[in-house]
Amino acid sequence: MTAPDPALLSACRGRRARVLQQLRAAGGGVAILPTAPEAMRNRDSDYPYRHDSYFYYLTGFTEPEAVLVLVAPAAGPERCILFCRPKHEEREIWDGFRHGPEGAQAAFGFDAAHSVEEIDTLLPPLLANHAVLAYPLAATTRTDMQVRRWLDAVRMQGRAGVTAPATALDIRTVLDEMRLFKDAGEIAVMRRAGEISAQAHVRAMRASRQGLREYHLEAELLYEFRRHGAQSVAYNSIVATGANACVLHYRAGPAELRDGDLCLIDAGCELDSYASDITRTFPVSGRFSPAQRELYDLVLAAQEAAIAETRSGVPYNVPHDAATRVLAQGMLDSGLLDANRCGNVDDVLASGAYRQFYMHRTGHWLGMDVHDVGEYRVPGAAPAEGERPWRPLEPGMVLTVEPGIYVRPAPDVPERFWHIGIRIEDDAVVTAAGCELITRGVPVKADEIEALMREAGGAR
Repeated sequence: MTAPDPALLSACRGRRARVLQQLRAAGGGVAILPTAPEAMRNRDSDYPYRHDSYFYYLTGFTEPEAVLVLVAPAAGPERCILFCRPKHEEREIWDGFRHGPEGAQAAFGFDAAHSVEEIDTLLPPLLANHAVLAYPLAATTRTDMQVRRWLDAVRMQGRAGVTAPATALDIRTVLDEMRLFKDAGEIAVMRRAGEISAQAHVRAMRASRQGLREYHLEAELLYEFRRHGAQSVAYNSIVATGANACVLHYRAGPAELRDGDLCLIDAGCELDSYASDITRTFPVSGRFSPAQRELYDLVLAAQEAAIAETRSGVPYNVPHDAATRVLAQGMLDSGLLDANRCGNVDDVLASGAYRQFYMHRTGHWLGMDVHDVGEYRVPGAAPAEGERPWRPLEPGMVLTVEPGIYVRPAPDVPERFWHIGIRIEDDAVVTAAGCELITRGVPVKADEIEALMREAGGAR
């Protein structure tokens, strides 16, 4: 058992204090936040356990079967209470160490801790006579049913003058806005996760050669993640060779790498509950063909255009629009799109013709979840006419920058481009001056990729 990191616990206390402050400002209330349940893989074998991100963000506690309760009365002392598994000598022989309520309270700094087996008895009184209840609304049927049961227990005391909360809030709306802005400690972890993932991509590139299968390169990634201390993958790794690279969420499979094909790897580790997310595309032979190089350089130019717009004060959609304009013009210049039929670049953008080859956004928030939480538009109600405006980027936000091109065979598409799938992705921390790319430990320029593979003996 490893002692909790004091810096993490301090950050969690500060986050809980912010939630308590918001509850008090709403007239006083209670927040309930359960962690994720364990999930059975098959028969009596479970998937590797991963705690709920919201729960961990406020507690640093990683055991299953736990619930955090925050109590902020309109007047009076606030309380942070944990319900967790009790100590159990026999189960600990099979499943490992448990803190138990007393140990969790001492190690993690809660005001009180109780066995989760007592929650149905102890929690309803905590709800009594508070105005607001915040919990993950409609997140799971189990949680909704538990909350209903606890509220019913409070309402049964109505004749004695006890009232139940009359207002329900989704606690995730509060936490999403908090999680969108990373503090220095979070960014430091994400920077290290990016370094580990970059090293893993370099290892996979060096290992690449004709005859290997996609899952062989996946194994290289996993080895590098784990040997540098990452606890898990941040998401299911994509290792896609040849035509498979045109499937956006392809999984590493048994397809053989072949000279003449590209290999697209979209993979990142999770370190201390924070994700990294990198994509690189490289030639199995070690050299890009002329058609592959033409499209690769186009995607890289699109990424550079997006990175140039990733800075504080710029609306979230502007980097995407910059990348899309570069890609659309390149599709016309290369003949992927017929200018006689599609018109100029403004026509292509207006009609959406570019979506035949580029059908996703240029980035997403990144943090404890690989597709992290937070509004992409300015929070609040939509104006009377139109949509809410895109929110400006601000220091502390972290997002990916990942344009791509995916060319499936079609009668009006030049055959030399068929089955070429390219994506280039890096993680960017927004700063006051621009952005910091935290995943450039792996080559991104075509010449650099070819040089790396020559060094590894892959170029022929």
